[in-house]
Amino acid sequence: MASSQSKSPAELKADFQADLGHLAFTTAWADVLKLSPEIFDASRHLRSVPLKKKHLKPKLQSLIALSVSSAATHLYLPGIHTHMRAALEAGASVAEVTEVLELTSTLGIHACNIGVPILVEVMKEEGIYDSHKSTVEAPKDQKRIDLREDFTKKRGYWHEFWEDFLRLDPEFFEAYLDFSTVPWVKDTKGDGSGGGVLSPRDKELIYCAFDAASTHLYKPGLKLHMKNAIGYGATPEEIMEVLEIATLLSLHTLEVAAPILVQLKGGK
Repeated sequence: MASSQSKSPAELKADFQADLGHLAFTTAWADVLKLSPEIFDASRHLRSVPLKKKHLKPKLQSLIALSVSSAATHLYLPGIHTHMRAALEAGASVAEVTEVLELTSTLGIHACNIGVPILVEVMKEEGIYDSHKSTVEAPKDQKRIDLREDFTKKRGYWHEFWEDFLRLDPEFFEAYLDFSTVPWVKDTKGDGSGGGVLSPRDKELIYCAFDAASTHLYKPGLKLHMKNAIGYGATPEEIMEVLEIATLLSLHTLEVAAPILVQLKGGK
């Protein structure tokens, strides 16, 4: 196989489009090619691995990439546009794309997943945890018991890190329950069955994608959703492919910065 140094820019572009599709070669990647044929070709190689192995179907690969770009910790508009368009061209419905956005929009709750245990730790250190009304009331509060059961039924799991969150503020927990379960319970089929449009396995893989992304790296959620995904039938190879797609976030450095450098150097 010829190296990037021995190929012309036109040949490298042709390889790029052959491996990654016609949507992949943008004006930003044209600038990357102009500045560094080596990193351009290495980027093609990196991106092509999951596309060629296809443990996940192209549509789902694009939806996973969309989740990474649209996560609140990244909000990368070019990626959102590219991967949304690619998903639609691969056969995704508007309802499926919308559901990815709904799933990804739950990322903000990690402020509570991280913050509540710290708050509880501080309360215990200050000697106010055991006497606090939430601690005293929670065990016998029917509303909290019902919310725990409702969450487990709609989301398909329960984890201990929800306990103190539910204990401290059942009203906000209930609001989050309503928000986060929309893609799990909405009746998109019109037959009253609920469940949204993506399978439970695919939903869990979407959660894995934005938890694993380098702008977030939320380990507790990533492990939980990997476990859930495997419980719904995902294979290690499929989860590995999610991680590979999330890794491609680092290429956004080149996509954003290369055009600026080309502009500043004035084509010299």
